[in-house]
Amino acid sequence: MFNRNTVDIRQGLISTEERYYQRYRSLLDEAEQAHADRIRNPVLHRRYVEVHGRTRLLLADYLHESPATIRIGKGEHGKPYLIDYPQLAFNLSHSGPYLVMALGWDCQLGIDIELCKERASLAELVHKCLADEEAAYWYALPEAIKTREFYRFWTRKEAFVKATGRGLGQGLNRCVINPEHPAEFLRIPEECGPASEWCLRDLDLGQDRCAALVAKNRDLAHIRISNLAI
Repeated sequence: MFNRNTVDIRQGLISTEERYYQRYRSLLDEAEQAHADRIRNPVLHRRYVEVHGRTRLLLADYLHESPATIRIGKGEHGKPYLIDYPQLAFNLSHSGPYLVMALGWDCQLGIDIELCKERASLAELVHKCLADEEAAYWYALPEAIKTREFYRFWTRKEAFVKATGRGLGQGLNRCVINPEHPAEFLRIPEECGPASEWCLRDLDLGQDRCAALVAKNRDLAHIRISNLAI
């Protein structure tokens, strides 16, 4: 049973197994199939087909409709939405083998997941993506936790720009999180409204990855995390 006051989080592993491929592909609409055909890398091709096929299966479960007939549109900046059910927000993210989806009624949603892998260019990314307050906090951290804490900032910011529907072009450093109280925004772009209208929550999905959920018009007090069916 789906509760309109609850944001549902579904997590799972991307299989990319051939035995599932035809099933997922059959669920895609013409635009999705054409996009998949333009992906020449076989692994990335199968991943795209699986992710979008499983998205349709989950939406169909929510809406009690056939997954192949669900109409998915794209906003001005490419964010997907349900043409016939615009009140149901959904968003997805994947990193490595991990896939996560968020669904919620009558709100704007963004979710992001990232593998916490070491990067030689971490300081360069901090300079590019973090605001002054965030960067000062990050540089003062013990070396042992700097990588994970960078990804915490990254997923929070990425989830925010996905929720707005404007993507990375909006500028990650324009979305500023309070380092001392990471569920709060210090500043966001003026065109996104007051920061107080937005809620942020870190998601505990595993030690090797970071994930965050951002919503507008939803307090995120009620979240249900469960496994995504194959």
